[in-house]
Amino acid sequence: MKPTGIADRYVVFVALAALFTFPSLTWAHCDSLEGPVVQDARLALEKGDPTPVLKWVSKEHEGEIRDAFKQTMAVRTRGDDARTLADRYFFETLVRIHRAGEGEAFAGLKPASDVDPGIAAADKALESESPEELARHLSAAVSEGIQKRFALALERKKHAQESVEAGRKYVEAYVDYIHFVESVNRLASHGASQKHHEPTP
Repeated sequence: MKPTGIADRYVVFVALAALFTFPSLTWAHCDSLEGPVVQDARLALEKGDPTPVLKWVSKEHEGEIRDAFKQTMAVRTRGDDARTLADRYFFETLVRIHRAGEGEAFAGLKPASDVDPGIAAADKALESESPEELARHLSAAVSEGIQKRFALALERKKHAQESVEAGRKYVEAYVDYIHFVESVNRLASHGASQKHHEPTP
């Protein structure tokens, strides 16, 4: 479906402009206690196996995560309070290293209420295996971008647990998908920045 009026063409223009206006948006929900990184961390601790979280970090940082996991598992046996503190330490270590890999600072874990609505909708779309509810609010040009990124993330998600490398490929597609959606949602919610950005060569 193509835009049919001036208003629709304007939406397409500003939505595409968002990709240049906000080139380094923070991937906000990866530092949420209810985000996918911490969810996988909880699973890893439950299983006593760090494998579910290794996809969230690069290979060079895998050893650091394994060490943090080993320390956490040892401390967790010392009572409920120690378990709570140890788990928090592991969550924060994992998210900090993951965000550093994305070129983002870590300012502490956030409650689920701080997650950008656009990101929550994007995660919901992946869970439901359909981007339609999200994409219908956007113009044809933005919808095309969502469809392409969604398909790749969904396909890689199906194989994400087969190996750490497959998991990392899924995360790569997932991050690209989330970044695209967050950019458009930020523009719709807050308007375009008045600061001029030179296009990246």
